[in-house]
Amino acid sequence: MNTFLTDDFLLDTETAKALYHAYAAKMPIADYHCHIDPKDIWEDRRFESITQIWLGGDHYKWRLMRSNGVEEKYITGDASDYEKFEKFAQTLPRTIGNPMYHWCHLELKNYFGYTGVLNGETARQVWELCNDKLQHDPAMSARGLILGSKVAMVGTTDDPCSDLIWHEKLAADSSFPVQVCPSFRPDPAVNLHKPGFAAYLEQLEKTTGRTIATVDDVRAALSDRIAFFDAHGCRSADHGLDYVMCREVSDEAATAAMNKARAGEPLTREEAEGYQTAVILHCAREYRKRNWVMQLHFSCMRNPNSRMMAQLGPDTGFDCISVTDSCAATYRLMDALEREGNLPKTVLYSLNPADNEWIDTLLGAFQGPETAGKIQHGSAWWFNDNKTGMTEQLTSLANLSVLGNFIGMLTDSRSLLSYARHEYFRRVLCALLGRWVENGEYPRDMITLGGLVQDICFNNAKRYFNL
Repeated sequence: MNTFLTDDFLLDTETAKALYHAYAAKMPIADYHCHIDPKDIWEDRRFESITQIWLGGDHYKWRLMRSNGVEEKYITGDASDYEKFEKFAQTLPRTIGNPMYHWCHLELKNYFGYTGVLNGETARQVWELCNDKLQHDPAMSARGLILGSKVAMVGTTDDPCSDLIWHEKLAADSSFPVQVCPSFRPDPAVNLHKPGFAAYLEQLEKTTGRTIATVDDVRAALSDRIAFFDAHGCRSADHGLDYVMCREVSDEAATAAMNKARAGEPLTREEAEGYQTAVILHCAREYRKRNWVMQLHFSCMRNPNSRMMAQLGPDTGFDCISVTDSCAATYRLMDALEREGNLPKTVLYSLNPADNEWIDTLLGAFQGPETAGKIQHGSAWWFNDNKTGMTEQLTSLANLSVLGNFIGMLTDSRSLLSYARHEYFRRVLCALLGRWVENGEYPRDMITLGGLVQDICFNNAKRYFNL
Protein backbone atom coordinates (compact mmCIF):
# COMPACT_ATOMS: atom_id res chain seq x y z
CA MET A 1 0.00 0.00 0.00
CA ASN A 2 1.30 3.45 -0.89
CA THR A 3 1.63 6.12 1.80
CA PHE A 4 -0.38 9.31 1.33
CA LEU A 5 1.32 12.18 -0.48
CA THR A 6 4.85 10.84 -0.87
CA ASP A 7 7.30 12.28 -3.38
CA ASP A 8 5.88 9.76 -5.87
CA PHE A 9 2.26 10.77 -5.31
CA LEU A 10 0.11 9.69 -8.33
CA LEU A 11 3.19 8.34 -10.14
CA ASP A 12 2.38 4.66 -10.55
CA THR A 13 5.15 3.54 -12.92
CA GLU A 14 8.92 3.92 -13.00
CA THR A 15 8.67 5.88 -16.25
CA ALA A 16 6.21 8.30 -14.66
CA LYS A 17 8.54 8.85 -11.71
CA ALA A 18 11.49 9.53 -14.00
CA LEU A 19 9.51 11.93 -16.17
CA TYR A 20 8.15 13.90 -13.25
CA HIS A 21 11.27 14.20 -11.12
CA ALA A 22 13.80 14.71 -13.92
CA TYR A 23 11.72 16.87 -16.26
CA ALA A 24 8.35 18.18 -15.04
CA ALA A 25 9.09 19.22 -11.46
CA LYS A 26 11.81 21.72 -12.33
CA MET A 27 9.93 23.63 -15.02
CA PRO A 28 8.75 27.22 -14.46
CA ILE A 29 5.04 28.06 -14.49
CA ALA A 30 3.21 30.17 -17.04
CA ASP A 31 -0.06 30.91 -15.26
CA TYR A 32 -1.61 32.49 -18.33
CA HIS A 33 -5.17 32.74 -16.97
CA CYS A 34 -5.95 33.51 -13.33
CA HIS A 35 -7.90 35.93 -11.15
CA ILE A 36 -5.11 37.22 -8.90
CA ASP A 37 -5.48 40.91 -8.09
CA PRO A 38 -2.45 42.75 -9.55
CA LYS A 39 -2.72 45.24 -6.71
CA ASP A 40 -1.91 42.43 -4.26
CA ILE A 41 1.25 41.66 -6.24
CA TRP A 42 2.33 45.31 -6.46
CA GLU A 43 1.77 45.89 -2.74
CA ASP A 44 3.37 42.52 -1.91
CA ARG A 45 0.37 41.71 0.24
CA ARG A 46 0.78 39.67 3.40
CA PHE A 47 -2.11 37.65 4.78
CA GLU A 48 -3.07 37.72 8.43
CA SER A 49 -4.44 34.20 8.50
CA ILE A 50 -4.73 31.00 6.47
CA THR A 51 -8.46 31.76 6.18
CA GLN A 52 -7.78 34.92 4.21
CA ILE A 53 -5.55 33.26 1.65
CA TRP A 54 -7.40 29.93 1.58
CA LEU A 55 -11.09 30.66 2.06
CA GLY A 56 -11.39 34.35 1.19
CA GLY A 57 -12.57 33.79 -2.37
CA ASP A 58 -12.31 30.06 -3.01
CA HIS A 59 -15.59 28.86 -4.46
CA TYR A 60 -14.40 25.26 -4.51
CA LYS A 61 -14.05 25.22 -0.72
CA TRP A 62 -17.33 27.08 -0.22
CA ARG A 63 -19.22 24.49 -2.27
CA LEU A 64 -17.78 21.63 -0.25
CA MET A 65 -18.71 23.27 3.03
CA ARG A 66 -22.29 23.88 1.84
CA SER A 67 -22.51 20.27 0.69
CA ASN A 68 -21.45 19.23 4.18
CA GLY A 69 -24.30 21.20 5.75
CA VAL A 70 -22.18 24.09 7.06
CA GLU A 71 -24.17 27.27 7.75
CA GLU A 72 -23.44 30.21 5.44
CA LYS A 73 -22.30 32.17 8.49
CA TYR A 74 -19.13 30.05 8.48
CA ILE A 75 -18.59 30.34 4.73
CA THR A 76 -19.23 33.89 3.57
CA GLY A 77 -20.78 35.24 6.77
CA ASP A 78 -19.54 37.02 9.88
CA ALA A 79 -18.00 34.09 11.76
CA SER A 80 -14.40 34.57 12.88
CA ASP A 81 -11.52 33.48 10.67
CA TYR A 82 -10.76 30.56 12.97
CA GLU A 83 -14.36 29.40 13.07
CA LYS A 84 -14.46 29.36 9.26
CA PHE A 85 -11.16 27.48 9.07
CA GLU A 86 -12.29 24.95 11.65
CA LYS A 87 -15.51 24.25 9.75
CA PHE A 88 -13.52 23.67 6.58
CA ALA A 89 -11.07 21.42 8.44
CA GLN A 90 -14.01 19.36 9.73
CA THR A 91 -15.37 19.06 6.19
CA LEU A 92 -12.15 18.08 4.43
CA PRO A 93 -11.83 14.43 5.62
CA ARG A 94 -15.23 13.66 4.09
CA THR A 95 -14.10 14.76 0.62
CA ILE A 96 -12.33 11.53 -0.36
CA GLY A 97 -11.97 11.40 -4.14
CA ASN A 98 -12.28 15.18 -4.51
CA PRO A 99 -9.20 17.02 -5.88
CA MET A 100 -9.61 19.57 -3.10
CA TYR A 101 -8.34 16.96 -0.64
CA HIS A 102 -5.18 16.60 -2.69
CA TRP A 103 -4.75 20.31 -3.45
CA CYS A 104 -5.12 21.35 0.18
CA HIS A 105 -2.56 18.86 1.43
CA LEU A 106 -0.14 19.72 -1.37
CA GLU A 107 -0.43 23.39 -0.41
CA LEU A 108 0.07 22.64 3.29
CA LYS A 109 3.13 20.54 2.46
CA ASN A 110 4.71 22.81 -0.16
CA TYR A 111 4.15 26.19 1.47
CA PHE A 112 3.91 25.46 5.19
CA GLY A 113 5.95 22.27 5.59
CA TYR A 114 3.02 20.44 7.16
CA THR A 115 3.05 16.73 6.29
CA GLY A 116 0.17 15.57 8.45
CA VAL A 117 -3.53 15.60 7.60
CA LEU A 118 -6.03 18.38 8.17
CA ASN A 119 -9.19 17.52 10.11
CA GLY A 120 -11.19 18.77 13.05
CA GLU A 121 -8.65 17.44 15.55
CA THR A 122 -5.62 19.00 13.86
CA ALA A 123 -7.31 22.29 12.92
CA ARG A 124 -5.84 24.33 15.80
CA GLN A 125 -2.32 22.99 15.21
CA VAL A 126 -2.46 23.72 11.47
CA TRP A 127 -4.03 27.13 12.07
CA GLU A 128 -1.21 28.21 14.37
CA LEU A 129 1.53 26.77 12.15
CA CYS A 130 0.22 28.45 8.99
CA ASN A 131 -0.51 31.79 10.60
CA ASP A 132 2.92 31.97 12.19
CA LYS A 133 4.56 31.37 8.82
CA LEU A 134 2.28 33.79 6.98
CA GLN A 135 3.04 36.55 9.47
CA HIS A 136 6.78 36.01 9.95
CA ASP A 137 8.30 34.22 6.96
CA PRO A 138 9.47 36.79 4.36
CA ALA A 139 8.82 34.26 1.57
CA MET A 140 5.09 34.12 2.37
CA SER A 141 4.16 37.49 0.88
CA ALA A 142 2.38 37.71 -2.49
CA ARG A 143 5.62 38.23 -4.41
CA GLY A 144 7.45 35.66 -2.34
CA LEU A 145 4.84 33.00 -3.03
CA ILE A 146 4.96 33.71 -6.77
CA LEU A 147 8.75 33.61 -6.91
CA GLY A 148 8.96 30.56 -4.68
CA SER A 149 6.56 28.73 -6.98
CA LYS A 150 8.85 29.38 -9.98
CA VAL A 151 6.19 31.41 -11.76
CA ALA A 152 7.51 33.16 -14.87
CA MET A 153 4.27 34.79 -15.99
CA VAL A 154 0.93 35.72 -14.44
CA GLY A 155 -1.98 36.52 -16.73
CA THR A 156 -4.57 38.44 -14.73
CA THR A 157 -8.19 39.02 -15.78
CA ASP A 158 -9.03 42.68 -16.36
CA ASP A 159 -12.03 44.81 -17.24
CA PRO A 160 -11.68 46.81 -20.50
CA CYS A 161 -12.26 50.04 -18.55
CA SER A 162 -9.43 49.34 -16.13
CA ASP A 163 -6.66 51.94 -16.01
CA LEU A 164 -4.13 49.08 -15.54
CA ILE A 165 -2.24 51.22 -13.05
CA TRP A 166 -0.96 48.21 -11.08
CA HIS A 167 0.34 46.61 -14.27
CA GLU A 168 2.14 49.85 -15.11
CA LYS A 169 3.80 49.90 -11.72
CA LEU A 170 4.80 46.23 -11.92
CA ALA A 171 6.21 46.61 -15.42
CA ALA A 172 8.40 49.48 -14.20
CA ASP A 173 9.67 47.52 -11.18
CA SER A 174 12.90 45.80 -12.22
CA SER A 175 13.21 44.14 -8.81
CA PHE A 176 10.34 41.78 -9.62
CA PRO A 177 11.27 39.58 -12.60
CA VAL A 178 7.88 37.95 -13.18
CA GLN A 179 5.81 39.12 -16.15
CA VAL A 180 2.38 40.22 -14.91
CA CYS A 181 0.29 40.66 -18.04
CA PRO A 182 -3.25 42.01 -18.20
CA SER A 183 -5.88 39.99 -20.07
CA PHE A 184 -8.79 41.67 -21.83
CA ARG A 185 -12.21 40.47 -20.51
CA PRO A 186 -14.96 42.28 -22.47
CA ASP A 187 -17.91 40.24 -21.18
CA PRO A 188 -19.87 43.24 -19.78
CA ALA A 189 -19.88 44.85 -23.24
CA VAL A 190 -20.68 41.60 -25.07
CA ASN A 191 -23.34 39.92 -22.93
CA LEU A 192 -26.14 42.44 -23.39
CA HIS A 193 -28.70 40.07 -21.86
CA LYS A 194 -26.94 40.16 -18.48
CA PRO A 195 -27.70 42.68 -15.69
CA GLY A 196 -25.64 45.84 -15.77
CA PHE A 197 -25.20 46.10 -19.54
CA ALA A 198 -26.66 49.62 -19.86
CA ALA A 199 -24.57 50.94 -16.97
CA TYR A 200 -21.47 49.34 -18.43
CA LEU A 201 -21.87 51.06 -21.80
CA GLU A 202 -22.07 54.35 -19.91
CA GLN A 203 -18.83 53.48 -18.16
CA LEU A 204 -17.25 52.58 -21.51
CA GLU A 205 -18.34 55.94 -22.88
CA LYS A 206 -16.68 57.77 -19.99
CA THR A 207 -13.49 55.75 -20.27
CA THR A 208 -13.07 56.23 -24.02
CA GLY A 209 -14.66 59.67 -24.41
CA ARG A 210 -16.90 58.26 -27.13
CA THR A 211 -20.66 58.42 -27.46
CA ILE A 212 -22.11 54.96 -28.02
CA ALA A 213 -25.24 55.00 -30.16
CA THR A 214 -24.60 52.11 -32.55
CA VAL A 215 -22.87 48.74 -32.54
CA ASP A 216 -20.10 50.33 -34.57
CA ASP A 217 -19.55 52.76 -31.70
CA VAL A 218 -19.12 49.76 -29.40
CA ARG A 219 -16.57 48.34 -31.81
CA ALA A 220 -14.64 51.62 -31.89
CA ALA A 221 -14.65 51.93 -28.10
CA LEU A 222 -13.41 48.36 -27.65
CA SER A 223 -10.72 48.94 -30.28
CA ASP A 224 -9.50 51.88 -28.23
CA ARG A 225 -9.28 49.75 -25.13
CA ILE A 226 -7.64 46.84 -26.95
CA ALA A 227 -4.93 49.23 -28.16
CA PHE A 228 -4.51 50.51 -24.58
CA PHE A 229 -4.18 46.95 -23.24
CA ASP A 230 -1.73 46.05 -26.01
CA ALA A 231 0.48 48.96 -24.99
CA HIS A 232 0.47 47.53 -21.45
CA GLY A 233 1.75 44.09 -22.46
CA CYS A 234 -1.52 42.23 -22.92
CA ARG A 235 -1.12 38.80 -24.50
CA SER A 236 -4.65 37.44 -24.54
CA ALA A 237 -8.37 38.10 -24.26
CA ASP A 238 -10.90 35.98 -22.45
CA HIS A 239 -14.61 35.62 -23.20
CA GLY A 240 -16.98 33.98 -20.73
CA LEU A 241 -20.02 32.82 -22.68
CA ASP A 242 -23.06 30.78 -21.70
CA TYR A 243 -22.58 29.10 -25.07
CA VAL A 244 -20.80 29.94 -28.31
CA MET A 245 -23.00 31.73 -30.83
CA CYS A 246 -22.61 32.76 -34.46
CA ARG A 247 -25.52 34.70 -35.92
CA GLU A 248 -24.33 37.30 -38.42
CA VAL A 249 -26.82 40.16 -38.79
CA SER A 250 -26.81 43.68 -40.18
CA ASP A 251 -25.39 46.50 -38.10
CA GLU A 252 -28.89 47.95 -37.95
CA ALA A 253 -30.22 44.77 -36.34
CA ALA A 254 -27.33 44.59 -33.87
CA THR A 255 -27.82 48.25 -32.93
CA ALA A 256 -31.55 47.73 -32.42
CA ALA A 257 -30.82 44.85 -30.04
CA MET A 258 -28.28 46.95 -28.16
CA ASN A 259 -30.75 49.80 -27.71
CA LYS A 260 -33.48 47.44 -26.49
CA ALA A 261 -31.09 46.07 -23.88
CA ARG A 262 -30.12 49.58 -22.79
CA ALA A 263 -33.78 50.44 -22.36
CA GLY A 264 -34.35 47.34 -20.24
CA GLU A 265 -36.64 45.74 -22.82
CA PRO A 266 -36.67 41.94 -23.19
CA LEU A 267 -34.64 40.44 -26.02
CA THR A 268 -35.14 37.31 -28.05
CA ARG A 269 -32.26 34.86 -28.19
CA GLU A 270 -31.79 35.69 -31.85
CA GLU A 271 -31.55 39.43 -31.16
CA ALA A 272 -28.97 38.93 -28.42
CA GLU A 273 -26.90 36.53 -30.51
CA GLY A 274 -26.79 38.96 -33.44
CA TYR A 275 -25.27 41.72 -31.33
CA GLN A 276 -22.90 39.34 -29.50
CA THR A 277 -21.64 37.86 -32.76
CA ALA A 278 -20.97 41.32 -34.22
CA VAL A 279 -18.90 42.33 -31.20
CA ILE A 280 -17.00 39.04 -30.83
CA LEU A 281 -16.07 38.95 -34.52
CA HIS A 282 -14.74 42.50 -34.28
CA CYS A 283 -12.72 41.73 -31.17
CA ALA A 284 -11.25 38.61 -32.78
CA ARG A 285 -10.06 40.65 -35.75
CA GLU A 286 -8.37 43.09 -33.40
CA TYR A 287 -6.71 40.22 -31.51
CA ARG A 288 -5.39 38.80 -34.75
CA LYS A 289 -3.75 42.11 -35.66
CA ARG A 290 -1.83 42.07 -32.38
CA ASN A 291 -1.02 38.35 -32.27
CA TRP A 292 -3.10 37.95 -29.11
CA VAL A 293 -4.69 34.71 -27.97
CA MET A 294 -8.50 34.52 -27.85
CA GLN A 295 -9.82 32.30 -25.05
CA LEU A 296 -13.45 31.17 -25.15
CA HIS A 297 -15.01 29.68 -22.00
CA PHE A 298 -18.50 28.21 -22.39
CA SER A 299 -21.11 25.69 -21.18
CA CYS A 300 -21.35 27.18 -17.69
CA MET A 301 -24.72 27.68 -16.04
CA ARG A 302 -24.42 30.85 -13.98
CA ASN A 303 -26.29 31.49 -10.73
CA PRO A 304 -29.01 28.81 -10.92
CA ASN A 305 -29.96 29.32 -7.25
CA SER A 306 -31.99 32.54 -7.42
CA ARG A 307 -32.44 32.79 -3.64
CA MET A 308 -28.71 32.67 -2.98
CA MET A 309 -28.04 34.93 -5.96
CA ALA A 310 -30.26 37.56 -4.32
CA GLN A 311 -28.53 37.03 -0.97
CA LEU A 312 -24.86 36.84 -2.00
CA GLY A 313 -24.63 38.00 -5.61
CA PRO A 314 -22.76 36.34 -8.50
CA ASP A 315 -19.49 34.41 -8.34
CA THR A 316 -20.08 32.89 -4.93
CA GLY A 317 -19.89 29.20 -5.75
CA PHE A 318 -23.28 28.28 -7.19
CA ASP A 319 -22.42 27.93 -10.90
CA CYS A 320 -22.53 24.50 -12.52
CA ILE A 321 -22.06 22.60 -15.78
CA SER A 322 -24.50 23.46 -18.54
CA VAL A 323 -25.49 21.20 -21.42
CA THR A 324 -25.37 23.46 -24.48
CA ASP A 325 -24.92 22.92 -28.19
CA SER A 326 -21.94 25.09 -29.04
CA CYS A 327 -20.46 22.79 -31.66
CA ALA A 328 -21.99 24.10 -34.90
CA ALA A 329 -21.77 27.74 -33.83
CA THR A 330 -18.08 27.40 -32.93
CA TYR A 331 -17.35 25.98 -36.38
CA ARG A 332 -19.26 28.83 -38.03
CA LEU A 333 -17.60 31.52 -35.90
CA MET A 334 -14.13 30.23 -36.64
CA ASP A 335 -14.93 29.74 -40.32
CA ALA A 336 -16.17 33.32 -40.65
CA LEU A 337 -12.85 34.56 -39.30
CA GLU A 338 -10.80 32.05 -41.28
CA ARG A 339 -12.40 33.13 -44.57
CA GLU A 340 -11.17 36.67 -43.92
CA GLY A 341 -7.75 35.58 -42.73
CA ASN A 342 -8.59 36.96 -39.29
CA LEU A 343 -8.74 33.86 -37.10
CA PRO A 344 -6.48 34.51 -34.07
CA LYS A 345 -4.78 31.92 -31.93
CA THR A 346 -7.73 30.45 -30.04
CA VAL A 347 -8.16 28.35 -26.89
CA LEU A 348 -11.49 26.58 -26.35
CA TYR A 349 -12.67 25.56 -22.88
CA SER A 350 -15.96 23.81 -22.26
CA LEU A 351 -17.18 23.16 -18.75
CA ASN A 352 -18.99 20.09 -20.10
CA PRO A 353 -16.54 17.17 -20.54
CA ALA A 354 -18.92 15.67 -23.10
CA ASP A 355 -17.59 18.33 -25.48
CA ASN A 356 -14.00 17.01 -25.46
CA GLU A 357 -14.15 15.05 -28.69
CA TRP A 358 -15.83 17.61 -30.91
CA ILE A 359 -13.42 20.27 -29.69
CA ASP A 360 -10.45 18.04 -30.46
CA THR A 361 -11.65 17.31 -33.98
CA LEU A 362 -12.36 21.00 -34.58
CA LEU A 363 -8.73 21.81 -33.80
CA GLY A 364 -7.54 19.96 -36.88
CA ALA A 365 -9.92 21.85 -39.15
CA PHE A 366 -8.53 25.32 -38.38
CA GLN A 367 -4.82 24.97 -37.61
CA GLY A 368 -2.31 27.19 -39.40
CA PRO A 369 1.41 27.21 -40.20
CA GLU A 370 2.08 30.43 -38.26
CA THR A 371 2.34 28.49 -34.99
CA ALA A 372 2.17 24.83 -34.02
CA GLY A 373 -1.10 24.21 -32.20
CA LYS A 374 -2.67 27.52 -33.23
CA ILE A 375 -6.09 26.29 -32.09
CA GLN A 376 -5.98 24.73 -28.62
CA HIS A 377 -8.24 22.62 -26.45
CA GLY A 378 -7.82 24.39 -23.13
CA SER A 379 -6.82 22.60 -19.97
CA ALA A 380 -9.57 20.69 -18.16
CA TRP A 381 -11.54 23.60 -16.76
CA TRP A 382 -13.07 24.25 -13.34
CA PHE A 383 -15.14 21.21 -12.38
CA ASN A 384 -12.93 19.12 -14.67
CA ASP A 385 -9.53 20.00 -13.20
CA ASN A 386 -9.41 16.77 -11.22
CA LYS A 387 -7.50 13.56 -11.93
CA THR A 388 -10.32 12.04 -13.97
CA GLY A 389 -11.13 15.23 -15.89
CA MET A 390 -7.49 15.97 -16.68
CA THR A 391 -6.85 12.41 -17.80
CA GLU A 392 -9.92 12.43 -20.04
CA GLN A 393 -8.99 15.78 -21.59
CA LEU A 394 -5.39 14.71 -22.20
CA THR A 395 -6.47 11.35 -23.63
CA SER A 396 -9.02 12.88 -25.99
CA LEU A 397 -6.51 15.49 -27.13
CA ALA A 398 -3.90 12.79 -27.72
CA ASN A 399 -6.37 10.56 -29.56
CA LEU A 400 -7.60 13.23 -31.95
CA SER A 401 -4.88 15.90 -32.18
CA VAL A 402 -1.21 16.52 -31.25
CA LEU A 403 -0.71 16.32 -27.50
CA GLY A 404 2.89 17.51 -27.77
CA ASN A 405 1.72 21.01 -28.76
CA PHE A 406 -0.63 21.41 -25.77
CA ILE A 407 -0.10 24.64 -23.75
CA GLY A 408 -0.78 22.92 -20.44
CA MET A 409 -2.19 23.97 -17.11
CA LEU A 410 -3.50 27.24 -15.66
CA THR A 411 -4.85 27.97 -12.19
CA ASP A 412 -7.97 30.05 -13.02
CA SER A 413 -7.77 30.89 -9.31
CA ARG A 414 -7.84 33.82 -6.91
CA SER A 415 -5.45 32.15 -4.46
CA LEU A 416 -1.68 32.58 -4.46
CA LEU A 417 -1.35 29.04 -3.11
CA SER A 418 -3.05 27.50 -6.14
CA TYR A 419 0.22 26.99 -7.99
CA ALA A 420 0.20 23.55 -6.38
CA ARG A 421 -2.41 22.70 -9.02
CA HIS A 422 0.34 22.87 -11.63
CA GLU A 423 2.20 20.18 -9.69
CA TYR A 424 -0.98 18.11 -9.57
CA PHE A 425 -1.45 18.46 -13.34
CA ARG A 426 2.17 17.54 -14.02
CA ARG A 427 1.89 14.41 -11.92
CA VAL A 428 -1.30 13.38 -13.76
CA LEU A 429 0.39 14.05 -17.11
CA CYS A 430 3.50 12.03 -16.25
CA ALA A 431 1.40 9.18 -14.85
CA LEU A 432 -0.57 8.98 -18.11
CA LEU A 433 2.51 9.07 -20.34
CA GLY A 434 4.27 6.57 -18.09
CA ARG A 435 1.44 4.06 -18.42
CA TRP A 436 1.44 4.40 -22.20
CA VAL A 437 5.18 3.76 -22.30
CA GLU A 438 5.08 0.79 -19.95
CA ASN A 439 2.15 -0.67 -21.89
CA GLY A 440 4.38 -0.66 -24.96
CA GLU A 441 2.35 2.09 -26.66
CA TYR A 442 5.31 4.49 -27.00
CA PRO A 443 9.10 3.93 -26.90
CA ARG A 444 10.92 4.58 -23.65
CA ASP A 445 12.93 7.35 -25.29
CA MET A 446 13.47 9.56 -22.27
CA ILE A 447 15.01 12.43 -24.21
CA THR A 448 11.97 12.71 -26.50
CA LEU A 449 9.52 12.05 -23.68
CA GLY A 450 11.24 14.51 -21.37
CA GLY A 451 11.13 17.16 -24.07
CA LEU A 452 7.41 16.58 -24.56
CA VAL A 453 6.78 16.90 -20.84
CA GLN A 454 8.78 20.13 -20.57
CA ASP A 455 7.01 21.57 -23.59
CA ILE A 456 3.55 20.81 -22.19
CA CYS A 457 4.50 22.06 -18.71
CA PHE A 458 5.93 25.40 -19.85
CA ASN A 459 7.70 25.77 -23.21
CA ASN A 460 4.59 25.60 -25.39
CA ALA A 461 2.81 28.29 -23.36
CA LYS A 462 5.92 30.45 -23.42
CA ARG A 463 5.96 30.28 -27.20
CA TYR A 464 2.19 30.55 -27.65
CA PHE A 465 1.81 33.68 -25.51
CA ASN A 466 5.04 35.30 -26.78
CA LEU A 467 6.64 35.50 -23.34
